[in-house]
Amino acid sequence: MSGAMNRVDPASLVAGLRATSGDTATIIAPFSGQVLHELPLSSLKDVANAAASARAAQSAWRDAGFAHRRGVLLKAHDLLLERQGELLDTIQTETGKTRGQAFEEVFEGASVTRYYAVSARRVLATRRRRAGIPLVLKTRVSYRPKGLVGVVTPWNYPLALSLMDVIPALAAGNAVIQKADNQGALSILASRRAFIDAGVPAELWTVVTGPGNVIGNALVDAVDHVCFTGSTPTGTSVGVRAAGRLVAASLELGGKNPLIVLDDANATKTAAQAVYAAFSSMGQLCVAIERIYVQRAIAESFTSAFVERTRSLRLSSALDFSADVGSLTSADQLERVRAHVDDAIAKGATVLAGGAARPELGPYFFEPTVLTGVTEPMRCFAEETFGAVVAITVVDSEDEAIAACNASEFALNASVFSGSMARARRVAERLDAGSVNINEGYRASFSSVDAPMGGMKQSGLGRRNGAEGLLRFVEASTIAEATGLLTLPRNGSEFARLRGPMVTLLRALKALRRR
Repeated sequence: MSGAMNRVDPASLVAGLRATSGDTATIIAPFSGQVLHELPLSSLKDVANAAASARAAQSAWRDAGFAHRRGVLLKAHDLLLERQGELLDTIQTETGKTRGQAFEEVFEGASVTRYYAVSARRVLATRRRRAGIPLVLKTRVSYRPKGLVGVVTPWNYPLALSLMDVIPALAAGNAVIQKADNQGALSILASRRAFIDAGVPAELWTVVTGPGNVIGNALVDAVDHVCFTGSTPTGTSVGVRAAGRLVAASLELGGKNPLIVLDDANATKTAAQAVYAAFSSMGQLCVAIERIYVQRAIAESFTSAFVERTRSLRLSSALDFSADVGSLTSADQLERVRAHVDDAIAKGATVLAGGAARPELGPYFFEPTVLTGVTEPMRCFAEETFGAVVAITVVDSEDEAIAACNASEFALNASVFSGSMARARRVAERLDAGSVNINEGYRASFSSVDAPMGGMKQSGLGRRNGAEGLLRFVEASTIAEATGLLTLPRNGSEFARLRGPMVTLLRALKALRRR
């Protein structure tokens, strides 16, 4: 821990908060259980002042144009990479994840920043559209920023999930007010500092802290678009509150993500990928795998390889790249994981690997756990564990596997492994999921910043990443003009005179296959 604290200065980072209530929250370092720092908490007045100052700064940022914003964001991209040592230390210290998984956050954050810096002008350029009557009318669509975007960011991937929402909002010309989870505030503030140093006005992107039912509600009430990442019940409440003001909300919510192993897959290679997909960041990742369906013909060899690899994982709090798995992030997370495992065992499940806490390594360490015999009465059958617990179920056909995957109320991420790309693609097309990965667990889609990411069913509304992730932050305005070549009918006699030519036009457009 001492190595990290040399590069993690909480006092310097929290200076970037808008938090003057006088109250604080005690933040615990997951690796040690010791106090990391006292986090200042925001008041309702802080939220109101932050919203007002952000709105005041937004017009100049909007008017500065795409070229200016591109330059600032690309400079911030470089600063993220230059400061990755400090960022990795901060993420590890705050969340308890390994250095490799912390690097995934920095990599994703830099990728998203670069992508929106260079693509915002193209995606949001004013475009000509086909007019209702060619030559007589001209139509174009322009996009304008919504104004003030509210972002509510969770603790599990504080840097990556923050930037995946904040950066497209800024690239589109908006201001941002962000509520950081207490356990992820330092990581958010460390990344924000890189953007401020690159030229983003400090008032344009403000960060507040505090309880969701107070500060979070005030944020939702103050903004023109809401981004929320978290549980389905809380996200539903956020969406309802925003809808009461006719404000749109992007909601990335819960998941119970499945992985299918078809009988022509390579058992050893698939097991290696599946272990990472299940236990990355101790399973505290919205797209982590919690259910594995393996065809009977390959079940024994796959399960053996999966269990062997799980048992060989190195658990550690090391602030280097030597660890495979880190710690759970909090006492609440440890209790949830332990409760799911104990419930499954009590109701007849079998533990093939893991299943126990490791307090000698740190207060929140828990062994990555592999279960079989998981049935519907067990909590981990349908509930999201959000911890390093995965259930392996044997199926007799790909149809049975697909049906089991799609039976969940969640539909965020899924994965298919096969020796035949054509077969895997066929299965992927039948899965209910916002993202499907072939021969990879989650990183193929998670890193594809040009493609939309989000959930179906109870896993959320809207998409981040890609053009879709930018268009949520703008309002489309249609501007149509009459050319003067012909005056449209305005009364009965004019309709009678022009009806025939207008019908002829419609038939001609159909014959020409014009839209």
